[in-house]
Amino acid sequence: MEFEKSPQTYGSHQAPAHYQPGAGCLTTAIRIPVRIVVLLVVLPVRMVWDVLVVCALAVDRVLLRPLRRALAWVYENVLTPIAHGLARLASFVGRALFVWPWIALWRYVLVPVVMYGLVVPLVWIHRQLLTPLGHGIARLVEHLLLAPARWTYRRLLTPAGHGIAAVLGWLGRALFVWPWVVLWRYVLVPVVMYGVVVPLVWIHRQLLTPLGHGIAWLVSTVCRAVWTAVVWLVVTLLVTPVAWVYRHVLAPVGREIADAIGVAWSIAGHISRAVGRALKWLARNFVGRPVRWFYQYVCTPVGHVLRDGVWRPARKSAVEAGRAARAALRSAGETVRQARRDAWRALVGEPRASKPVEPAVRQARTLGSTTTVPGAAAEPEISLHNQG
Repeated sequence: MEFEKSPQTYGSHQAPAHYQPGAGCLTTAIRIPVRIVVLLVVLPVRMVWDVLVVCALAVDRVLLRPLRRALAWVYENVLTPIAHGLARLASFVGRALFVWPWIALWRYVLVPVVMYGLVVPLVWIHRQLLTPLGHGIARLVEHLLLAPARWTYRRLLTPAGHGIAAVLGWLGRALFVWPWVVLWRYVLVPVVMYGVVVPLVWIHRQLLTPLGHGIAWLVSTVCRAVWTAVVWLVVTLLVTPVAWVYRHVLAPVGREIADAIGVAWSIAGHISRAVGRALKWLARNFVGRPVRWFYQYVCTPVGHVLRDGVWRPARKSAVEAGRAARAALRSAGETVRQARRDAWRALVGEPRASKPVEPAVRQARTLGSTTTVPGAAAEPEISLHNQG
């Protein structure tokens, strides 16, 4: 047995290698029966799939494409114009009912009433009465009250306020700020610094820090030992068996099943196409050709005979009958019109005959002579004054 055989191709698909590295004689011996069984299972599925594909393509070509074209035509040429017309009508009706009345009410009723009934009188009162009155009152108040008050504030109250503020600020700092600053700087800070902070820092650096480092080292050593033991147990008791089962059982089985399904699907496709070609040949030879022969040698001569012997004479007779009927209708209409004119003459009499005006027959001169020939076609006359 050749275990190092190169991969072979089947049709347009490349078949998997006959022998995979790491597989033994048992795997190679079991592979063929497994692929045969998988082929027997996959072949009906592939044939049903090909039949469904062919039916779907036929339905799409025969039914769905014309239906889509018809729906598209109806949408573009019927529904879209109707929708546009309804939209324009609805827009016009909506504007006529809900927009234009309010615009007319605002533009021709509310704006003129408010403008000429309220705004214009108020503006006139503000400009002509209230503004001059306010200006006069403002000048009077400024000259009588504001000027003395401003002088008093600038000359007396401002210097006095500055002096009082400086005295009060110095007294406030002396009574409420400087004692607390002295107490904080020269009493509390030294006592807290040298009585509390320095001892606590020495205890933290010389006692607590080495003790914490030792406890952390002990805890970390114990945790690492426990974690190492747990990892070793999990790897030994769980990961190694699962990896061995996956590597030596599940992976070969899955690979063989996938390869078998791929090969079986390819072979089933070739078998399905062969069956389809056979059915096509049978349908062409046992249905298509007899139907074609029947249409060509039976239906076509019979149709020609019916066309030449029945349809054309019948159509010719129908056309002649139509012409005769139209002629009869025209003559009947002319008779009715003549009878109506005779009845009208009998009722109101003959109309006054007007003298017919005969058209003037133009005398044409023959070329090369000065004589005229009555009834001859007039030749075009060329004026030498119009040339150039």
